[in-house]
Amino acid sequence: MFSEFSAVRYRRHQLAVRVPAVISIAVVILFVCLLSGCGSIVSSMSDGLSGAILNQEDPELVREALPSYLLLLDGFARSNPDNVDALSAAAQLYTAYGAALIDDPVRSAKLTAHAKDYGEQALCASNGDACGLDGIDFDQYEAIIRSTGEDDVLALFSYSLSTLAWIRFNSTNFDALVDLPKMEVALDHLYSLDPGEYKAATCMYLGVLNTLRPPALGGKPELAREWFERGISLSEGRDLSIKVEYARGYARLLYDRELYDRLLNEVMQADVKQSDLTLFNVLAQEQAAALLASADDYF
Repeated sequence: MFSEFSAVRYRRHQLAVRVPAVISIAVVILFVCLLSGCGSIVSSMSDGLSGAILNQEDPELVREALPSYLLLLDGFARSNPDNVDALSAAAQLYTAYGAALIDDPVRSAKLTAHAKDYGEQALCASNGDACGLDGIDFDQYEAIIRSTGEDDVLALFSYSLSTLAWIRFNSTNFDALVDLPKMEVALDHLYSLDPGEYKAATCMYLGVLNTLRPPALGGKPELAREWFERGISLSEGRDLSIKVEYARGYARLLYDRELYDRLLNEVMQADVKQSDLTLFNVLAQEQAAALLASADDYF
C-alpha cells in the first residue's frame, strides 16, 4: 500500500512521464502537417489541447506543460499567418500564461506583449479592414471596429483580451493607458454582436474597465456593477472569476466590505468543476482566499 506521500509522488511521476510523451506526439503531428499543409488537423489538435488545459484542476501542471504547447502554436502560426483559429488560440493562451499563471511582472509584460501581437494578427486575418490598428486616431479606430461582424467574434475577443492584459502589465506606459478607451469600444461592440460563450467574460472586462478609475477621475462604478451583475447572470454563476473581479474592482473601490466578503465567500464555497472554466475557477479561488486574508489591511 502506498502512503499518502508516496501516492502523490507516484502521480507526479506518471504526469512527468505522460506530458512529454503527449508533447512529442504533438510535435510529430505538427511537423508532418506543416509539410503537408493539413491545417484542419492542427486546428482540431489546438482545440482539443485548449479544452484539456481549460478543464485542468492542477494549475501547476498547466504551468509546467503550457510553454511547450505555446511553442507549438508559435511554429504553426508562423507557417500559417492567416489561420484565425490558431492565431486566436495563441493570443488567448499566451494571455492566460502571462497574466494568470506566472508571478513575474517582467516576464508577464513580455508574454502579454506577445499575446497582443497574436491578437492583432488574428483580427487582421479575420477582417482585412482591421489591420494596422496601432497608431490610428480614435475616430478611425472606432469606425473600423464597429465594421466588424459576427464572423469576427473569435478574433475580436482574442484581440480585446490580449490587449487588456498587455495594458495591465504596462500600466506605467502612457501609450498603453491611452488604449483603454479603444478597448471599451472594442468590448462594447463585441457585446453587441451577441458573442455566445464569450458574452459573460465580455461583461466582466467591461466591468473592470469601468472600475480602473475612481468616480472623481471619471470612473463609472455603478455602470461597472451592472456589467459584473450581468456577467454573473449570463454565466449562471459558473465563472468564478467574475465575482473575484467584482469584489476587487467595485467593492474595494467603494469600500463595501459586506459585498466584498459575500462575493469572495461565495467563490470559496462554489464547485470549481465547470466545463472550460475549471482551471480559471481554481485560480479564482486562490485569489479569493488571498483577498479575504488581506481584507482587514484594506478596509
